[in-house]
Amino acid sequence: MSSMVIDDAAVPRLGRGVRMRHDKARDRQVLLLPETVVVLNATGAAILELCDGTRTVGEIVAALRERYGEVPSEQVHAYLARLVERRHVEMSG
Repeated sequence: MSSMVIDDAAVPRLGRGVRMRHDKARDRQVLLLPETVVVLNATGAAILELCDGTRTVGEIVAALRERYGEVPSEQVHAYLARLVERRHVEMSG
């Protein structure tokens, strides 16, 4: 469990050198990092697609709720905190 606290006003974007792409062989979204590939599930991909460096975490949660209905904000915060700790995502603001 992550001890990092992610604020609703923080603005996430993919970390330096991290790219999100569709992997045709797996038919899934993946994160491409130096020497590593992280295969994303549908939930992770939906969150990371919104991490464009312009939306706040609060706006990302709101967009997910518009798309999927009830989305627990604490789960989005925890997911992003894990990715920040792994340097897959960077936060500003």
